[in-house]
Amino acid sequence: MALTRATLLIALIRLLARLSLASAQRLGALLGGLVSRLPNRSSRVTQINLAIAYPELGERERKALARQSLEHTGRVALEIPLIWEWPVERCLELVQEIEGEELLTEARAGGKGLLLLAPHLGNWELCGLYFSSRYRMAALYSPPSLPGFEDYMTACRGRFGGEYVPGDRRGLARLIGLLREGEVSGILPDQSPRSAGSAYAPFFGMEVRTMTLVSKLLQKSGAVPLMTWCQRLPNSRGFRLIVRRCEEGMADPDPVVATSALNRSVEACVREAPEQYQWEYKRFRHRPPGQPDPYRKAP
Repeated sequence: MALTRATLLIALIRLLARLSLASAQRLGALLGGLVSRLPNRSSRVTQINLAIAYPELGERERKALARQSLEHTGRVALEIPLIWEWPVERCLELVQEIEGEELLTEARAGGKGLLLLAPHLGNWELCGLYFSSRYRMAALYSPPSLPGFEDYMTACRGRFGGEYVPGDRRGLARLIGLLREGEVSGILPDQSPRSAGSAYAPFFGMEVRTMTLVSKLLQKSGAVPLMTWCQRLPNSRGFRLIVRRCEEGMADPDPVVATSALNRSVEACVREAPEQYQWEYKRFRHRPPGQPDPYRKAP
């Protein structure tokens, strides 16, 4: 096999998968802590985002939260090789606790489809693997920009039969079809979308471009939405799978009402463990016309 960037990355992932969870988390926290102490894009964006989301915090508190967040981002980066390469049964054993199981039972008992919304909080890769082990499920994903890596990534994620579909017309049709059949679909709901298929809604007090895809899926399928995330437990004990109800209005035909409900639902989850959220993502960059981009330096 010719050496390419993809094959080298796959080899690195398989090497890191030899680590224990404790070792992977320690190494990830070390790398994330290093990033927090050096001048770089991730550290700068994290500080800006936390200043927007938690204006009540003092500078010292905000810096401490930024360091914790980057350490957790380092942890999830080093956990992904384990989730992708370990035997599925070993991965599922990492889920030590489940909170909100009754909401899943209730949603499934009604015979409607279930739309799972998993923000970039805790370990979202483990969420996908866990639910695909329980349900007939498809999840939306963004194809990687690295040539030759996509097949490996989707094969790892789909080891328990879960489908991963791109966000094109065919992929969305697959999600809607499964939901109408009473099955399960999953989406990462806190990404900044393109201008088409979006509306502006408040997120941590700032109006930002937000996907209308969730409301459209709910309107077309009649599915039940639930928030979910895998919270990292202390001392490398594994994870707590958390399921929460969504805010009312997510299926409203008014896109502003629907996206506002979506953002409130994501925000409520993030506030439970803000240090485990991926704050280095430029979530606030797309503002209403005329509003400044908080990441651009003043001239």
